[in-house]
Amino acid sequence: MRIDPATPLANLTRRMQRQTAEAGGAPVEDWRDSARVSLSAASRNLSARAREQDGNKDIDESGLPSSVRDLLKMIRELKAQIAEKQAQLQALMSDAGMDPEARRLKLEALRNEISTLNGALTSATANLTKISRESDLSKEQMQQVSTLLVS
Repeated sequence: MRIDPATPLANLTRRMQRQTAEAGGAPVEDWRDSARVSLSAASRNLSARAREQDGNKDIDESGLPSSVRDLLKMIRELKAQIAEKQAQLQALMSDAGMDPEARRLKLEALRNEISTLNGALTSATANLTKISRESDLSKEQMQQVSTLLVS
């Protein structure tokens, strides 16, 4: 559904958006190019816990070959990005105040990003499996890789 820019409702909507942007400190000319996404409480808690875990310290201290450690870090980062995009997707889906066409386009873009990240995660996991086999890791090291992969 498109709103004719000449209608009073459209004018009111633009005026309210402009006032909201000004109140938030954004310059008036930038309000159209920005979007506000709020993460759910669960997503914020998950993010805070991840920061509290001191990054990838456990991976760095694992004693695994550097190629395996690098892939484990990459996989963690991809998982975090996917979780963030999914939280944005949920927030966008629950935003009833957004124009349906704009929401559809943003949802499609987020779904494409999630799909791309999932493909990268699958590829990184396959590379980790391959490198782990080629590195002749011990049984204990393989278990350590598995543990770090799911944590």
